[in-house]
Parts: sequence; C-alpha cells; structure tokens
Amino acid sequence: MLKVNLPDGSEKQFESQATPADVAADIGPGLVKAAVAAEVDGQVVGLDYRLPEEGAVALRILTKKDAEALGVMRHSCAHVMARAVMRLFDGVQLAFGPTIDGGFYYDFDLEHPLTEDDFANIEKEMAKIIKLNEPFERLEEPRDDAMKICRDLGQQYKIEHIEGRLSGDPTLSFYRQGEFLDLCRGPHVVKPSAIGAFKLLSVAGAYWKGDANRNQLQRVYGTAFFNKKDLEEHLARIEEAKRRDHRVLGKQLELFAINPLVGSGLVLWLPKGAIIRGLLENFVRDELTRRGYQPVYTPNVGRVELYETSGHYPYYSDSMFTPIVMEEEEQYILKPMNCPHHIMIYKSRPRSYRELPVRLAEFGTVYRYEKSGELSGMTRVRGFTQDDAHIFCTSDQVADEFRGCIEMTQYILQCLGLNDYRVRLGFRDPDSDKYVGSPENWDRAEQSLIEVCESLGIQADQEAGEAAFYGPKADFVITDCIGREWQLGTVQLDYNLPSEQRFNLEYIGADNQAHQPVMIHRAPLGSMERFIAVLIEHFAGAFPLWLAPEQVRLLTVSEKSEEYGRDVLQQLTSAGLRATGDFRAEKLGAKIRDAQLELIPYMLIVGPRDAESGTVSVRDRIDGDLGAMTLEEAKEKLLGEIEARTVRQSFSGSAGLGDRGATNEY
Repeated sequence: MLKVNLPDGSEKQFESQATPADVAADIGPGLVKAAVAAEVDGQVVGLDYRLPEEGAVALRILTKKDAEALGVMRHSCAHVMARAVMRLFDGVQLAFGPTIDGGFYYDFDLEHPLTEDDFANIEKEMAKIIKLNEPFERLEEPRDDAMKICRDLGQQYKIEHIEGRLSGDPTLSFYRQGEFLDLCRGPHVVKPSAIGAFKLLSVAGAYWKGDANRNQLQRVYGTAFFNKKDLEEHLARIEEAKRRDHRVLGKQLELFAINPLVGSGLVLWLPKGAIIRGLLENFVRDELTRRGYQPVYTPNVGRVELYETSGHYPYYSDSMFTPIVMEEEEQYILKPMNCPHHIMIYKSRPRSYRELPVRLAEFGTVYRYEKSGELSGMTRVRGFTQDDAHIFCTSDQVADEFRGCIEMTQYILQCLGLNDYRVRLGFRDPDSDKYVGSPENWDRAEQSLIEVCESLGIQADQEAGEAAFYGPKADFVITDCIGREWQLGTVQLDYNLPSEQRFNLEYIGADNQAHQPVMIHRAPLGSMERFIAVLIEHFAGAFPLWLAPEQVRLLTVSEKSEEYGRDVLQQLTSAGLRATGDFRAEKLGAKIRDAQLELIPYMLIVGPRDAESGTVSVRDRIDGDLGAMTLEEAKEKLLGEIEARTVRQSFSGSAGLGDRGATNEY
C-alpha cells in the first residue's frame, strides 16, 4: 500500500500503482482540471509519473500558480518548437532542448541557416501543433531498444549521448507527440493546450556539448507563459534589458572597451569607467580600514605547485591558462585566484592567538581561461579584479567574523541602492566526491552559516551542491530594477586550506601549543568588472551623483556669459566636484539635450542675469528645472547629496518571474 502525504497534512492511500493524476482525481475534479505537473519528494515530475506501489511519498500537485509548473510547460513548448522545425525543414538533427531562466532553447543541426526571418513560419507551425492538442506520451525503453529507436530515427547526436553520458543507464525515456519522438528525461505537461502564449526570441551558434572542437549547431531561444499578459510583460522587460545592455552603454558613455588586438575577454578601462571603478575601490578600502583589514599586494603569476597544494589546480585546471615553462622545467601560471597567495602572507612568520583575527585585503587581478563562446562584455571575462579578502581566525571567532562579513556586504549594497537581494547558502552534496575535508568539519561549517544568518534575521535559501570544494558559502543574489537576478558578493567558510593536508597553517594558542586557524574568504562586490556591468544595467548608465564620472556640467546661455561661467566652473572643481563646461556657440536647448543624452546628473545654467546676481539655474537629470540658486546653495546641495551617497532612479521596473524546478533534457 502507498501512502501519499499532501501539503495540507492530509493523507491518501492507494492499494494499486497510481500517478499524480490519480491523486488529483481522488482529491477533486477541479484540481484535475488545474493540474499541470507534480512534485514528489522534492522532484518535479509529470502527472503521468508512476508512484511507488508501497511506502510513503510527499506529493504536491502543481498548477499554473506554481513557478515549477512554468518550467514544465516551457520544456513542452521546446518540444513543440522542435517538432515544428522538423516539419518545415529536411534533415534536422536534434541535440538538446532544456529550459533556462526566462524560457527555453533547442539546438539543431540542419543545412538551412536559421534566422529571425524564419520565426514567423515556425511559430505558425507551432500554433497548428498546439491546436491539434495531441498528448505528450512517455515511453520507457531498455537501453538497447532505445539505441535502436534513435538509429531508426537517424538521430546521431542522441546515439552519441546514449553511448557516452547515458552508457550506464539501463532504461531510457522518450516522449512522443504525434509523429514526433524524442529522447527526453521530461517531465512534460499532459497536452500542449497548457501552453498559453509563446514567442521565439533569437538564434545563435552553439557547439555540441560546449566543445569548440565539435560541430556548431543552431540554437533557437524562446519563451512561453500561461497567459498573454505575462508574455507581453516579459517581452517588455527584454526590450528594457536591451536598452540597458552594459555593452552598448559602455561604448556610448565611453566607460570601457574590449579590443581584439589586446585580447578577447580583457577589459580596457576608459577614463570615465576608471573613475567609477576608482570611486568604488576607495569606498570599499575606507570601509575595510574601519573594519580592521590590512592591505596586501600579490603577484599576477605563481608556481603551479602553489595551486596543486591548495587543490585548485586539479579541480579547476580546465579554467586556468596553460602553465609557462621556465628554465629547469619550473612552471608558472597566471594567478587564477588570490587565496593561496594570502595564505603564504599569513604563513610568512609565526602567528600568535593574540593577533588573530588576521584580515588581509587586496584588489587582486586574476585570470581564467573562459571559452570564447562564453565571454560576454564585462560579465564574463578572462581577466578581472576581485575585492578579495581572507580572514584567519580561531574557531571561537568564526561566528563574529562571518557575521561581520555579511554585515559589510549588506552595508555596501545598501549604499549603492541594491536593497533587493536574497542570501543563498551553498552546501556540499553528500553524494559527491568533489569536496575535500572531513564530514565533521563540513557539518560544523554549514551549521555556523545557518546560525549567523538566523542571528541577523536573514531567511537564507539552502542549496546542496553549490559549495566551493573547500567549504560552504553564502552568496548574495541581487535583483535589479527590472527583475533580473545577479550573483555578486560571496562569503565562504574554509576549514580545509589551513589543514595539514593543504598549507598546514598554525597559530600559537594561550596554551603555548600550535593550533589550526579557520579561514574565511569574502568579496562583497565579487569582481569589479561584473559588478560595474551590473551597476551600468541597473542604473541604465545614469549613475547616482557620487558615482557619476561627470557630476555637473556648466552651460552658458550665450558667449556673453562665458567669463562668469568659467569662474563658476573653477569654483565647482575647487570644491571637489567633477565638472565640465559647455561654452560652445550652440543654442541652450541643444546643450541641455546633449547633457541629458550623456546622463549628466546636474546642469548649472548661467546667463547675463546670473552673472549680475551671482546665481545659477539648476537643472536635475531626473526632476528637471529646479530654479535659480546662489552658487553656494547649489554647491551645498550637490556636496550634500554626494556625502550622503544618495541613490535616485528615474525608472523602477517590476520583478521578474523566477524559474525553479527547471526540467532537464537528456
């Protein structure tokens, strides 16, 4: 007999094998009609999933109100798209078609070069398939039979996948819809009528299994929602995201450049971008000094043995640049992370418990070998600078030090107006062998993180398998003003790198004996490149006054006001404001328009009467004309806003829909 435990605490019993659809029917006809998928013991499944015949399971029926149901429906829409493509074009080879944040994609190999001009026909064919409303039927086949099916279908990528990654699976599943049959883990909706509204978005190249040495496929991206209104809102957010694209704004506002002659993924900070970066670095440095951190500098290269000792080299060698072979076969590598270098600074002399915690901080530049297809503006680069720090402390100090790292990250985000965030605790996956250290240390570290978050009133998500290989972590996931999530700051707890098996770090305790310190890794911003890219998009290039490369522009009404204007400009710059003057023989309207397009926070306009009265007319980028003020009043206003680090925005977007429980293609 099977016992099914429901979310409301009630229980259903079944003497023969049942499915979630049977459970829904037993509860009531209304739920059957509303059901889209189900969650069984935390796993998202289809309504046709066969429950065990005995034992007990926790089951939740998913409806259109549940985020997990959206992922299931989108996966089904990906299959409908693949079926439509196969109807329209000959010789289509299917690769993978999973759901992703905001939608789905499917990879195809076909002779016809797909473009957005093809989307209307594909969408039309998809609509026909949905109208047919043929069910998604799950088939489970022994491995040999599954291989024969794929051979009969002529699907070479599926055959290779069965022979490779799925070689140990005795049984494989397919989903059939009409004439379309695809190797797929699922789950799917019962019928495509659940797909309310869909849209194909873009097409791009993608290598088979992400390997640049393999065939290049055509990846078609799309999205789907249960109703048209949600789709239209999502498409509006996409357009807003395009308007805010840091790659476009970075070029328009002359913030940064990436030149192929310098190298892909290597950022050139232009003067205006360098001002923003410098301001952020100085802000963080001042805060670090107040919190007792000591500045250090480390080289951009290190011996391979350093990273072998830390464990980074065997775990992350694919993401590191090829070692440089020196004389006598000594090998150096571009620094992929700062922590081993900081460890060696700690280890440069004996340490006493009296000086712990030792807090070492550096804006350290590191290098990662990212594949060319994964590079994206400043959010995914090959060289980046982290606001990195490492704390070496006693076990008794862990909670307070970790709490201090969390509080510092919160303070920095607050000062930048990034108040919409969640904390995600990354724990180890007990079934994985990629983690180093004893289970006891892991349990202790994870419990410390939970207790610190609880003490700060933080309701943190917990995700198994998201820890660093050496310890658990707390990641700050920021939601920007149009609802997108970005993982930025991180704090990581580490009992392993200081251990005897790694660097054998020590301090002499009050008992005059050697003890092992605990290590905390923390970076409130993450990387300067990624963080500033997020700021560009969050503010749409319109930075708050204290961060703006150019804070105020002096505009003259005519040449008659130039002498007074230059005097005002000199007083502004002497007060520490980043100010420029527009003394061109242009109409005032054109000067205002240019300053607005360049997103200058404030304009001070001077004419003949201002010269006589010692005033300026103040124009705010957001609120428009603020009227006449004395120069001292204007300076006081601007300097006060800078001192307070006031953050004002002219646009506030709505939150986006989260996609949890995404389905996986085989």
